[in-house]
Amino acid sequence: MEGLMNFKQIIAGLLLLPLMAFGVVAEASAKEKIKIGVAVSWPGYAFYELARVKNMAPGYDMEITIFEDPIAGHNQLAAGNIDVYVSTLDYIPVAVENKLPIINVAFTNPSYGVDQVVLAPGVTVADIKGKKVAAPEAFIGHIVVGLWLEKNGIKPSDVTWVNLNADEGVGPMISGDIAAAYMYEPWTSKLTEALKGTQIVADTAQDDYKKLGLFGDSIYMNADFIKNNRKAALDMLKVRWDAVQYWHDNTDEVNKLWAEYLQWPVSDIEFVTGTNGKFFLGGIYMFDFNEAAQFCGSVAGEPPFGSHGGFKDAVKATNDWWVKLGVLKGDNDPAKGIDCSLMDELAKGGYSQSLQARK
Repeated sequence: MEGLMNFKQIIAGLLLLPLMAFGVVAEASAKEKIKIGVAVSWPGYAFYELARVKNMAPGYDMEITIFEDPIAGHNQLAAGNIDVYVSTLDYIPVAVENKLPIINVAFTNPSYGVDQVVLAPGVTVADIKGKKVAAPEAFIGHIVVGLWLEKNGIKPSDVTWVNLNADEGVGPMISGDIAAAYMYEPWTSKLTEALKGTQIVADTAQDDYKKLGLFGDSIYMNADFIKNNRKAALDMLKVRWDAVQYWHDNTDEVNKLWAEYLQWPVSDIEFVTGTNGKFFLGGIYMFDFNEAAQFCGSVAGEPPFGSHGGFKDAVKATNDWWVKLGVLKGDNDPAKGIDCSLMDELAKGGYSQSLQARK
């Protein structure tokens, strides 16, 4: 009798296995896929990977693609092939002028010196006219270099622009093909080590850059994604700052995770994000949620870069620079490319975060 009972139990267990397996499949299929794009391999853009690895949004399957070409990522966002995109804020006026369904929902971190202008050894400001100057066209470095030229009385048309990002500019600088270039860490350090006498003549920690509040990273979303799937849009915004909290509390662990993800040495990650869970002079300053909300005008208080509600001013200044540099033609309304209502909704719902550097 005992043997018969055991046999019945085994049969019952076997009958349950398909149901259990179905439950696992159903749970997996219940996860909603969110497609996230990353402009380039960059620690400041790696928070969604941290959220994915730590399962901070258990109801979502976050599929993350690094493009290494910011414009290609924006094209995919406009086409609706990705839902969320992390990149610099300077594309907002471009999207508005071209009537693309791309909306910026938050400014995440200002550049705090990591974006720089370098001169080749022996080159002076007086030598720059007529020379080759490297910067990525229609990307943050284009404006960084343009502002430095203007401060020194040089028009954008006085130089020959070469469309190169920082990693691409190191070789031509060493070979002497270009006189000045946009750089950021860790490429600046690699260049100064390889080319003695390289001059760092400007960086985004300087007041002329800092007060504009336009040099830094941000979060874009496809307009239809926001309209048709607002809950997911809110969740994706929230989880990004949940990941910032985890980074703040576990900076060394996260820096190692990012080093593996991006295939960078840990020391290069620290060149950008530091080790104190907040800011790194010479790198980037990570806005906590409240600071980002202040920049949007969603909560009271002054953010450390720019001003309260200064997001629109930053985009207007960006638009003006694109017109100066010949990238855009018109005077575009920044309000058409920004939607701070998601930040508003999170703040009104009680989400709050204020972080200090760890000692």
